[in-house]
Amino acid sequence: MTKLFYFAAISSLLIFPTYLLAQRDDDVISVDSSIVVMNAAITDSSGKAVSGLSQKQFRVFEDGIEQQIVTFETEETPFAAVILLDTSGSMEERVSLARSAAIRFLDGLRRGDLTAIYNFDSKVELVQAFSNSGEMREQVFDLKANGMTALNDAIYKAAEVLSKRPEKRRAIIVLSDGADTMSKNSADKALKAALSINATIYTVDMSSLDLKPSDRAQNKGALTNFAEKTGGRYVATPGGVAMRDAFKRIVAELGEQYTIAYSPTNIKKDGKWRAIELRISRPNLTIRTRKGYNAPKPK
Repeated sequence: MTKLFYFAAISSLLIFPTYLLAQRDDDVISVDSSIVVMNAAITDSSGKAVSGLSQKQFRVFEDGIEQQIVTFETEETPFAAVILLDTSGSMEERVSLARSAAIRFLDGLRRGDLTAIYNFDSKVELVQAFSNSGEMREQVFDLKANGMTALNDAIYKAAEVLSKRPEKRRAIIVLSDGADTMSKNSADKALKAALSINATIYTVDMSSLDLKPSDRAQNKGALTNFAEKTGGRYVATPGGVAMRDAFKRIVAELGEQYTIAYSPTNIKKDGKWRAIELRISRPNLTIRTRKGYNAPKPK
């Protein structure tokens, strides 16, 4: 079977969860587990993306049981990303800083990369449709801090939008202080929505330095969880050189990831969580990929 056929099949499977989206928090998105796709970012000790690894250097385990890799792709390929700008009242003067961070990301887009921009406060709204342009529309510069914070709803919406995209590599870029105050969806449901369509979440912590240490720790925990579970990055410093370098690495990673697919040996449709572990024979490398998926529920 050719790689082209495999990825045609994979694309259809990744789009499938769109039809399962629902507003009830107990109705969690799940994937058809006949093929599982992983996008993996591999970096060295300096944080630089590592290229040139071969399939034989990778091993995939699901719930501790080794799986057979059916496709392995290493070429640079375009990605689709959704940028989520927190414009809630808690962001106050930091909306302009979040906008500057988003501009840094747009500056790094390559030919074929597509990005959409949504803002979220008490609701989630589209402000710029998918485009390859490195420019922001005027509407983005008119955004003001106001209302509550629907962070989980924003991530869930981004997953829904990305599920309709044909790109194999998908990302959600969250620029927020991490304090969700009114979402209809739980953090767990939002995370599972992103995992079900194989989206990597990158979070930039925009928390005010004036926050109490306990509040900052809580916000960091929420943002870190989204990033770590999906194989993304948590960026603690939203300004200056650190921010510029972080976004440069994010764009590079999205273009240079390894795309791996396997057919799981566990075909039970029980709705349970399946933990994924990716191993590489070469030492001293950091692997970031999604941590698992939810099997389909029984009919």
